[in-house]
Amino acid sequence: MMGIPNADSASFPLSNDRHIVGTRRKAREKVMQLLVACSTGEIAWEEIFPHIVQRDFNFNDQETEPKKLLTPDEILELESDTRINWDDSELQFIKDLTTRTMEEMEYSDGLIERFAQNWELDRIALIDRILLRMAVAELIHFPEIPTKVTINEIIELAKGYSTDKSNVFINGVLDAVVVGLTTSERLKKFGRGLHE
Repeated sequence: MMGIPNADSASFPLSNDRHIVGTRRKAREKVMQLLVACSTGEIAWEEIFPHIVQRDFNFNDQETEPKKLLTPDEILELESDTRINWDDSELQFIKDLTTRTMEEMEYSDGLIERFAQNWELDRIALIDRILLRMAVAELIHFPEIPTKVTINEIIELAKGYSTDKSNVFINGVLDAVVVGLTTSERLKKFGRGLHE
């Protein structure tokens, strides 16, 4: 497998001081980032997995300027991405959700076109399509995750990464998708409290 040059070198530094703990919400965000990065089809998600999944990106949106002159090491630290420490189960969730989303893409796109009334698939924003695909894959292949949790988490990602109206659009489509999946018996949730 071909790697990406300089993926973890000085051109994309990781902080030596800062780190966060990976959560399920952050895991879904990383799946979305992997799928967006691979949307051109020119790179496999496995190639960029270490670069995207191990870091919380710093986009240099600091509101205040430093109050002193900084050393080169301090500047590098300020500009570096924050390291994410993941539990093995969350890393596996990222891999599984990414794989399942890609495997179900054709089926998901059919559902999205069917239930996104008056919207052709190519007119739906890329982020929204990816989030909807992720939701369908999670609804079908993760029976232990409640339907409401999946929908709420996808809507939160839409609020953070897409347009002002995307969350309402995605919510409406997913409500209809859940009915469609239930009717076709593809939505199977097991365990206490997982049924609507």
